[in-house]
Amino acid sequence: MHQSLAFDPELIKKYDRVGPRYTSYPTAVQFQESFNNADYQQAIARSNQSDRLLSLYAHIPFCNTACFYCACNKIPTRDRSRAAPYLERLYHEMAMQSRLLDPSRVVDQLHLGGGTPTFISNDEMKQLMEQFRTHFNLRDDDEGEYSIEIDPREADAGTVKLLRELGFNRMSLGVQDFDPAVQKAVNRIQSKAETFEVMHAAREYGFKSINVDLIYGLPLQNEVSFIRTVDQVLEASPDRVTVFNYAHLPSMFPAQKRMNEADMPTGDTKLRMLAMTIERLQAAGYVYIGMDHFAKPDDELTQAQRQGKLYRNFQGYSTHADCDLVALGSTSISMVDNVYAQNLRDLDDYTARIDANELAIFRGVTLTRDDEIRRAIIMRLMCDFALDFVEFGKAWGIDGMAYFALERELLSEFVADGLLVMQGSRIEVQPVGRMMVRTMAMLFDVYNRDKVTGKFSKII
Repeated sequence: MHQSLAFDPELIKKYDRVGPRYTSYPTAVQFQESFNNADYQQAIARSNQSDRLLSLYAHIPFCNTACFYCACNKIPTRDRSRAAPYLERLYHEMAMQSRLLDPSRVVDQLHLGGGTPTFISNDEMKQLMEQFRTHFNLRDDDEGEYSIEIDPREADAGTVKLLRELGFNRMSLGVQDFDPAVQKAVNRIQSKAETFEVMHAAREYGFKSINVDLIYGLPLQNEVSFIRTVDQVLEASPDRVTVFNYAHLPSMFPAQKRMNEADMPTGDTKLRMLAMTIERLQAAGYVYIGMDHFAKPDDELTQAQRQGKLYRNFQGYSTHADCDLVALGSTSISMVDNVYAQNLRDLDDYTARIDANELAIFRGVTLTRDDEIRRAIIMRLMCDFALDFVEFGKAWGIDGMAYFALERELLSEFVADGLLVMQGSRIEVQPVGRMMVRTMAMLFDVYNRDKVTGKFSKII
């Protein structure tokens, strides 16, 4: 496929709507508390009859400090001893989950997120991976996608060496912005030296992929300062760069109230920051994968997209499609067979449920046939930027043109504005429309097509 991106600020303004990021469909807004452990266990039983590989996710909720912008489920604390009892419950949950699974199923993908996974000590990290290998069938050939989120303030070259020895081969580093004034405003003081130490160590010890996260829209940011950060990141040449739009939702994330809204860049300033960032990344050879993600031309994500094999889940874009995701720890979300199942968010509630020898699921959803069809078409649109309704319909045993007649009509606005080309049964997102693919995907979402809520962020 042709992988290019064009930036049109006026069209972006027109289509910059509020909506989901579609790491799942239906989204978490549709999860119901009537969904229970029995529903999940039945889904596991069905999935054991498939030939799907496994993906594991474990949530480590602790952070040494609270970054004011953060929308993750986390527990800021300087008390490192809080990790041990949490990890004991995590191991107990692993044991309960593994008893439900066919032990021959291979774990092709593993991800540690948070919070800050490297909040735990090196010895605790060793024990965590030992427990994974005890309870699940992890790969030993380094062909799996085993990744970890890292706060460079919580790691050094020795940490990186250990993580590689334990089997991790991909990492994602939080940077956000190197400007000292911005860092102070968001309560994340992080030097370039400690960041690059981790990146250089990852190269030295053979990590296959390094991602760097940046955020635009934070207090005191402007075009000059943010591009300086972008240039500094590009000097280190990460494999991937993710450029997120800061979503200011203080009613949902109270820590965001500690930032001064008057210091936040205007919408026009944010657009200029984004435009300059895209220009820099493209000049450096990075390809726009979609949804804030850029990658080098030889990166496995870029190659998977060219081959039509790119996939998307709760951890973002991935090359390991068709895995059942088993998620562990507070607030984590599993995706098994045709269900989503989320664990309890509150740490005390999670602890009590695990101590009662029960899975910690508190809500979820069983997908209907229509949900599965729409999940698949949204996935292909957001990963491939193109689809053929007739071919898609054949794969799903439906008349694709008739099934999505309304959606095809609604897409005419994008066609008229040059964001999309529609020829017969095929649509293809144009370079100028690729940043708005999330808005296009919303047209296929029967739950959010005609309404949005404050639970979602703006597209750009």
